[in-house]
Amino acid sequence: MKEEKKTIVSCSKCKKNSYCVRCIKQWYPHMKVKEVKDLCPFCRRNCNCNACLHSAGVIETPKRDISDRERAQHLECLISNLLPFLKQISQEQVQEIEIEANIRGLSPSEFEIPQTLCFNDERVYCNHCATSIIDLHRSCPKCSYELCLSCCREIRQGCLLDRGEVKFQYRSRGYDYIHGGDPSPDCCPLEASQDHIEPFTEWKANDDATVTCAPKEMGGCGDCMLDLKRILPPDWISNLEVKAKHLLEIFRTEHSTFKHDCAETRKDALLKAASREDSCENFLFCPDSRDTLKEEGLLRFKEHWVKGEPVIVRNVLEQANGLSWEPMVMWRALSENMDTASTSQFSKVKTIDCLAGCEVEINTREFFEGYTEGRMYSNLWPEMLKLKDWPPSDKFEDLLPRHCDEFISALPFQEYTDPRAGILNLAVKLPPGVLKPDMGPKTYIAYGLMEELGRGDSVTKLHCDMSDAVNILTHTSEVQLSDEQQSAISRLNKLHRAQDERELMDWMNSLKDGGQPGQQTQDREALENTLSPEINVELKVDEDEDEDELDGPTTSGSSSTEVAEETGGALWDIFRREDVPKLEAYLMKHYKEFRHTYCSLVERVIHPIHDQSFYLTLEHKKKLKEEFGVEPWTFLQKLGEAVFIPAGCPHQVRNLKSCTKVAADFVSPENVHECLRLTEEFRQLPKNHRAREDKLEIKKMILYAVDEALKDLEALVSTQV
Repeated sequence: MKEEKKTIVSCSKCKKNSYCVRCIKQWYPHMKVKEVKDLCPFCRRNCNCNACLHSAGVIETPKRDISDRERAQHLECLISNLLPFLKQISQEQVQEIEIEANIRGLSPSEFEIPQTLCFNDERVYCNHCATSIIDLHRSCPKCSYELCLSCCREIRQGCLLDRGEVKFQYRSRGYDYIHGGDPSPDCCPLEASQDHIEPFTEWKANDDATVTCAPKEMGGCGDCMLDLKRILPPDWISNLEVKAKHLLEIFRTEHSTFKHDCAETRKDALLKAASREDSCENFLFCPDSRDTLKEEGLLRFKEHWVKGEPVIVRNVLEQANGLSWEPMVMWRALSENMDTASTSQFSKVKTIDCLAGCEVEINTREFFEGYTEGRMYSNLWPEMLKLKDWPPSDKFEDLLPRHCDEFISALPFQEYTDPRAGILNLAVKLPPGVLKPDMGPKTYIAYGLMEELGRGDSVTKLHCDMSDAVNILTHTSEVQLSDEQQSAISRLNKLHRAQDERELMDWMNSLKDGGQPGQQTQDREALENTLSPEINVELKVDEDEDEDELDGPTTSGSSSTEVAEETGGALWDIFRREDVPKLEAYLMKHYKEFRHTYCSLVERVIHPIHDQSFYLTLEHKKKLKEEFGVEPWTFLQKLGEAVFIPAGCPHQVRNLKSCTKVAADFVSPENVHECLRLTEEFRQLPKNHRAREDKLEIKKMILYAVDEALKDLEALVSTQV
């Protein structure tokens, strides 16, 4: 837009827009000047000038028209899947009403439950377990302490779990320690008193089943009886259940269930991702994005999705308009969309240093230069940084409107994934005005490296999302290491391995002197297995020794060669739900072999998956299969591929190149049972655990999704009469 003398190329189609050669080279590197002249970026709908980047609604996001027949089938499917959980919620409420009736000496119809004042944009949660409260609950008339029905039940049964705060944190031991050296002399050792959970105060129900407010030590007043309160209109949930049953019966009577017999999945739509013996789950459904626009493609997706299998869709960016996902284009769009104060605020970004596992502030331009050119520490070890949930706001759609539209237009199976109107996405069923969870889209921008370093890799550690998710790799940039860096990495890897062995030996000796009761035998066996004859038990590093012997399988081997040939951007490991108990057992057995914040050995484990403290290297995955027979689905995500991760499947990711990924969460009817299971797991965690808060509010989603689906299905049925 500058009025300077430049070589200008005008579009021969619209005859309105012009682009200078410098901008074409800088912002449209994949286009030739002649291509711009024939059909300019504006006409192609991928112009990334400032005006276009801030325009919303330019791109039509829905990709497939749904007939009334299909719509009715989707709604029937949604209601059928959710009805058992609606019954469960209704039954919980009925039981509490009956308890209240017994306390009062009345029948349930003889008293009215008072309604608590609650605004639509307000989130009501249990003061003890932090779970969202959707309707009936107990509340203190004096201090407003609120308790969910699950906690009420546990108090009466005498099985309320300890959820005290964990008083423990890792401490920095200095730069040298992180890189394999000795701890800093001024580093304070961890105090034993800090490594514990706060003592739990006993809380019991009274003989007549009433519950007194929580003791003062637990945040209540300890004085008053908790009153039964409601949020929703009386009998709304029970009436919803009756209505759902009735409408399903009518629909199934008047409309024969449509069955579609899909042909056997083509071999070119399957990807081998595991080598489990005697298993039919080694291959993943991996269609091309064009096939997802057909009804048969959706039915095939459902077949795999209902089994809890991940799905990979190829070439999804081909369904979009080709808008640039270059990080600097996104940064320019963001900075131009800010006022002066906000722009200066975003001149620096907060990143995660993958080696230390802590937050580092860096100049934004420097970060993006490192994305394409790489960064290193003073000892030449690669510096891996990652941005998470950038831009730092839940308003991705407001700050980057064109990129948001571009992302949605690229989403496969939009019946499930569309964050605005997906007919099978429970997350969009909440009515206007009701506080909604942040389901994305969100960007994840991180450096990456082909080699597995073993320490400080650009990874998303093992974790489990409480909802379904779809993740698209939108941009990559490969960073090459110099020979000098390769040599430095080999040298430092020896120091790391020696440090690992030294600290594991020290820890084993401490167990001999008296560690945690009941754990010594198990921990010592795990450690002795780790310090096998293949490893240098004498803790001496011979500089002349063959580098490959000490680098181990984490930095060399066939996997790197295979990865290079496939030109993948990210390496995914996704575990089956049924393997979770064995996976957790492995991590509890070997947790001292992992490092976490400030490169310290993992000191304690609250929950082996939800702590997000572990990344299983190639070496650990091999041991996991040998010892427990567990193997994840392992595959490469290439540029333009969308990965679907079912709720409840633990997964981890390592970036093999600098990657820009965009992800969105969604809630499918098929996986609601996993969302509920994880919500229950999270509520058992200590108060200050990172995963404890019930951000999804799945029970609220179930209620409103059924209500919305019933209205839509009624309207469809009435128009066909």
